[in-house]
Amino acid sequence: MNTDVKQKIEQLLQPFLENDKFFVVDIKVSLSRLNNKVTILLDSDEGIKIDECRAISRHLGESLDEIMSENYTLEVSSPGVEVLLKSERMYHKNVGRSLQITLKDGTIVKGKLESVDSQQIIIIEEKKRKKTEEIVPMSIPFVNIKESQVIISFK
Repeated sequence: MNTDVKQKIEQLLQPFLENDKFFVVDIKVSLSRLNNKVTILLDSDEGIKIDECRAISRHLGESLDEIMSENYTLEVSSPGVEVLLKSERMYHKNVGRSLQITLKDGTIVKGKLESVDSQQIIIIEEKKRKKTEEIVPMSIPFVNIKESQVIISFK
């Protein structure tokens, strides 16, 4: 049932995404006897403001009442840095930042995201190098990536 509800919510969201200005990062639906909760994480290439989340929440809430049979809590917000990068668009937004990438074979790679295209990401791996060692960009195809997360630096 959660999958059906998520798909319906995503359809209801489409008119409020302003012709692809905003994109859906994640939709979580938690159904329980006591409290149903719908959490929607949205973003845009420039980021999303609280007022924009509030407006989308208000408009979506009216439509959502029709598909949610029980009382529910709706939360529309921007993703935090702990959210895994799930789409090419999320990678584009994070060019220049350091990532921790877990490959499907279990290898963990850390590096600065240099560029993104439809097939792969290019990073400069963060590792100790000899002074004479050349810095070579590393290409990682999306099909080899299990998950990626931004590394927060307080330097």
